[in-house]
Amino acid sequence: MVTAVYPGSFDPITNGHLDIITRAYALFDKLIVGIYDRPDKQMLFSVEERVALAREAMANFHGVRVKSYSGLTVDFIRKEGGRAMIRGLRMNSDFEAEFEIAAMNKKLAPDIELVCLMASSEYQCLSSRLIKEVASLGGSLKGLVPEHVAVALSNRLAGVELEASTQRASRRNKISQQ
Repeated sequence: MVTAVYPGSFDPITNGHLDIITRAYALFDKLIVGIYDRPDKQMLFSVEERVALAREAMANFHGVRVKSYSGLTVDFIRKEGGRAMIRGLRMNSDFEAEFEIAAMNKKLAPDIELVCLMASSEYQCLSSRLIKEVASLGGSLKGLVPEHVAVALSNRLAGVELEASTQRASRRNKISQQ
């Protein structure tokens, strides 16, 4: 029985991620989606929220597990009994970045194989970063993320905007009182 792990930040999970998950699920006996809890970038959702969004998105994927992790990805894969790391590739820049990471991971864990799946054509330019930008500008996310993710993004961005405008109003009040 071969276990594969698809690691990432998934902030938020997109239909591009789900495409890779669907295809990896068909190739391996067991698939774990590993959600890194502390990536080196600004996250919109907490790790608990990202796990919940991913679990809901994969409700029909019987046997796929979603888990958060910290530390080295290869250590997480070993802990889960994994033999393969799944990565999705969209374009040349993805290849270059993944190649560099793969070389380091091979040094750290020569027993774990990297399996890269090319993104389907409709998801070649899709990224969580772009999804957040489109959502923040009020664009349609139809066909790009599951519906519950679109709702979560809308709610979060409305809250973030409300918080930012409240902070601006508070600063203006403090300045006018001086």
